[in-house]
Amino acid sequence: MAESRPAARPLSPHLQIYRWSWTMAMSIAHRVTGTALYGGTLLIALWLIAAASGPAAYDTAQWIAGSILGKLVLFGYTFVLLHHMVGGLRHFVWDLGHGYEPQARTNLAKYSVVVSGGLTLLVWLIALTR
Repeated sequence: MAESRPAARPLSPHLQIYRWSWTMAMSIAHRVTGTALYGGTLLIALWLIAAASGPAAYDTAQWIAGSILGKLVLFGYTFVLLHHMVGGLRHFVWDLGHGYEPQARTNLAKYSVVVSGGLTLLVWLIALTR
């Protein structure tokens, strides 16, 4: 009896095959930040529940948010929110039919990191000086 073997098929390229590019990295970052927004939104919901539950629960939530770890989490959430927003604007530019040239794609990806980082710092500078 002849041994049956599966037909040789070409394998789909994977991350090891492709050379990393800025647009590839920002595409993955956009998905990661979108997922991380779920966790941050849950934290905001918990803070609102604490505020509605009374002064003791609110004081505890404020103490946690005001701790060093709490501020780091809030800073990260701010960056994630703004980075996802800027990535969405990058996609909107593409939806309008612009920015498809190789250099424009790379510049949009690089600037999305710079702009979201700058906006994060600006938000926190304003918040900390008030």
